[in-house]
Amino acid sequence: MKTVRMPVPGVSLGCDYNPEQWSPDVWREDAALMRKAGVDLVAVNIFGWSNLEPSPGEYRFDDLDEVIELLHAHGIRVNLGTGTASPPPWLTTLYPAVLPAAADGTVRFAGGRQAWCPSSAVFRDRALDLVGRVARRYGNHPALALWHVSNELGCHNALCYCESSAEAFRNWLRSRYRKIETLNEAWGTSFWSQRYGDWSEIQVPRLALSLRNPAQLVDFQRFSSDELLGYYRAEAEILRKHSAAPVTTNFMVTAHIRNLDYWSWAPEMDVIANDHYLDHRLGDPVAELSFAADLTRGLAGGRPWMLMEQAAGAVNWQPHNLTKAPGEMIRNSLTHVARGADSVCFFQWRASAQGAEKFHSALLPHAGTDTVAWREVLKLSQTLDRIGEVAGTEVEADVALLFSWESWWSAEGEARPSQAVGYLDQVHASHRALRELGVTTDVIAPGADLSGYKLVVVPCLHMVSDTDAQAIADYVADGGHVLVTFFSGIVDERDRVRLGGYPGAFREVLGVLAEEFAPLLPGVEVELSNGATGTLWTERLRTTTASEVATFTTGPMAGIPAITRNRHGSGTAWYVATNTDLSSLLHEVTTTAGLTPRTSNTNLEVVRRSGDGRGYLFVLNHGTDPVEIPAHGHDLVTDRPVNGRIRVEGGGVAVVREEAP
Repeated sequence: MKTVRMPVPGVSLGCDYNPEQWSPDVWREDAALMRKAGVDLVAVNIFGWSNLEPSPGEYRFDDLDEVIELLHAHGIRVNLGTGTASPPPWLTTLYPAVLPAAADGTVRFAGGRQAWCPSSAVFRDRALDLVGRVARRYGNHPALALWHVSNELGCHNALCYCESSAEAFRNWLRSRYRKIETLNEAWGTSFWSQRYGDWSEIQVPRLALSLRNPAQLVDFQRFSSDELLGYYRAEAEILRKHSAAPVTTNFMVTAHIRNLDYWSWAPEMDVIANDHYLDHRLGDPVAELSFAADLTRGLAGGRPWMLMEQAAGAVNWQPHNLTKAPGEMIRNSLTHVARGADSVCFFQWRASAQGAEKFHSALLPHAGTDTVAWREVLKLSQTLDRIGEVAGTEVEADVALLFSWESWWSAEGEARPSQAVGYLDQVHASHRALRELGVTTDVIAPGADLSGYKLVVVPCLHMVSDTDAQAIADYVADGGHVLVTFFSGIVDERDRVRLGGYPGAFREVLGVLAEEFAPLLPGVEVELSNGATGTLWTERLRTTTASEVATFTTGPMAGIPAITRNRHGSGTAWYVATNTDLSSLLHEVTTTAGLTPRTSNTNLEVVRRSGDGRGYLFVLNHGTDPVEIPAHGHDLVTDRPVNGRIRVEGGGVAVVREEAP
C-alpha cells in the first residue's frame, strides 16, 4: 500500500486564503491572527492565474512571494495551488474555443469559474506553462507542504459538448473499442437505426428530441472523468519533476456532484483530500456527512485523509443557507476526524467583501474577532491540538457498503422504471440505518476485497460486471453475509439488461427471481407482513431457494415476497424488494452476522480508531439530551479520566484514549 504523505503532523487545522482580495496590510494582520488561531496549513494561489499572468506572457510573482514568506515567518505551512482553476479573461478573449459547451450545444461564457473545456489543447498548453513556472519557483521552498492541483476539478465543466470534446471522445472510444463493430455491439446501435459506419459519425450526446442512447451516455461519463484525470496527471507530472512535496487535488464526495469516478482517480493522489459542505436540501445532512467521510476513507484505502474544505457556518449556494449553532462546527469537524481525517481545513480564512462568495462563512467573519464564530474557531483549534495523538490511526469497521459511480450514472439514466427512485437515496438509507445502530461502515468499490468483513451491503448496484458479481457470490459462499436492495444487478458494464429475470447478476446468490418491476406512484404506501411499509417500488418476485422474511399484504403485489433470506454455500444473502425503513431489518441482519450494535440512539455516533497498540473511542452527540456509554481511559477533549462510563452532554463530543480498567 502506498504511504500516505500528510502535509502536517498531528490533526492539523487549515484554510484557504485569497490574499489577492486584500491589501498587504491585511496580509500581515491575517498572518498574526492565523498564528493566534493555531492554523497549521494555508492554501494559497488557488485562483491566482490572472494575478500571476495579468497579460499573455507577463508574469508577476512579487505578491505571492511576499505572502508565502509571511506565512513561513509565522510558522505556517503552505498548500500551494497551481493557479489554474479558472482562466484569466485574456485567455478566453484571445482563444474563445477554450470555452465549454453545454448539452444543448451553446457556449458557456467567462464570468464565473472553470470556463474551460477539459479537451482544449490551448487551455492545457497555457495552464501547464503556468504550472511549470510555479513549480520551478516554489518547488523547494521550506514552507511548501503540499501541492494543490487546480481546484474541485469538474465541479462545473466536467461534461463539455464542444467540437474539441467530440474529437477527444472519438479518440477515447477508438482506444476503448478498437473496432467500430465492437462499439456498435456495446452500444446496441441496432436500436433506432443508430448503427455507425465510421468513427467520424459519432458525436458527444448533446440534447436530442427524444431519449438518447443510454450506453453512449454512460461512456460519455466515463470519458469525461478520464479526460479530467488526464489533465490532473499532466499538472502532477510537472510538479513532481520540480518538487518532492506531495501532490493532490480536492475531491467533491458529496450528494450533488457525481460526474467523476473517484475510484479511478484515487491511486493518482499522494493523499486523498475532500471538500464537504452540509447540504440542507437533504433530509438528514449530518448523516450524509458521515457517509461522505466513510466514502472518502474508502478512496484512501482506509488510511488517513484530508478534509480540504468545509464551512465554518453558512454556505452561499443553497436555497436556504443555514448557519451553524454553537458547538456544531466542532462536532462536524470531529465527525470527519472520527471517520479518518487527519487534517481539518475550511473555505476560507477571511470572509470575502466582494464576489460571488461574499456571503459564504469563513473562519474570520465580516464582524471580526469579537464574535461567537471566532471563539468557536479558537475552541476547535484547542480541541484538535488535544486530540492530535490520534493521527495515523485507522478506523475500525466490520461492515462494507459497495458504492459505484458507474451504477449511479446508469441507474439514473433518462429512461428508467421510476424517476422517483434515486441511486443515492438507497445508498444513504442503507448507510444511515447502519450509522444509527452504531455500526461503522467502510464504503468501498465493487471488486474490492470483502474477506475481512462480517457483512456487505449492496444498495442499488444497478450496473455490475460478471467479475464483481461473482466476487459477492464467492464471499457469501465462503460464509459471508450480504444484503442487496432493489434495482441491483440489472445491467452489465455495457448497460445491457441481464436476461432471464431480475435481479439479474444476483438471482442465484439471493435465491429469487422477479418477472417484472411494479413501481408505485410517489405518496402511495403498501404494507408488509412484518409491520413495515414500502414505497416507490414493488416487483413480481418469487423465491427459488430463498425463504420469505416478509410479504406484501396490500398493493399490486399483495401476497408476493418483499424481503427474502437465502442460504448460499456457508453464508446468507438477504434481498429487499421495496423502499422501506431498513433499521429493524439491519438490526436483525447485523446480529445474524455476529455484530453487536454500539447504540440505539439515532442522534449518537460512536466510532473507534486504532493503531500501534492505541485505541480511541469517538462519541459524538448530535442530540440535545446527555448520553452515557461504557468507556474506560482518558477523555482527550476535557482532559479528564473516564472510569467505566462517559457522559456526553447534548451537542457535545468526547475522544477517549482507551485504557484497560
